[in-house]
Amino acid sequence: MLKPILLVEDDKRDLELTLVALERSKLSNEVIVVRDGAQALDYLLRDGDFRTREEGNPAVIMLDLKLPKVNGLEVLQTVRATPSLRSVPVVMLTSSHEESDVVQSYELGVNAYVVKPVEFKQFVAAIADLGIFWAVLNEPPPGSLKSSRRYE
Repeated sequence: MLKPILLVEDDKRDLELTLVALERSKLSNEVIVVRDGAQALDYLLRDGDFRTREEGNPAVIMLDLKLPKVNGLEVLQTVRATPSLRSVPVVMLTSSHEESDVVQSYELGVNAYVVKPVEFKQFVAAIADLGIFWAVLNEPPPGSLKSSRRYE
């Protein structure tokens, strides 16, 4: 059973590029898209608009750092503080090279910190590699289930 990828991205251009890259990698995993940190937490905690979604966690959370409403570090902190989410892999996917952002992300328990490449081909390759590793090669934690809906 394939587990979905939760993509948390507010930038329209980066969202489109990420979706193209994941599609080109020929992953069969569904990609759940949410556009801000509050919506990501609602999805993960099955709250708000997502209170009736199927139980289960995504195979991986691809999380932007600079998000509206609730930033990526706050989302990460909540994920790691929530027992049912603690073991879900989180990849910080950001344009920030700031050392403090990298350090804080790892201190909060991020699994990987990836700076988005500026050049299109590099961006597509990086996202495809991430998708393949986390959705196919990595063995996700128990409780990760297939979902059948996409939220935008």
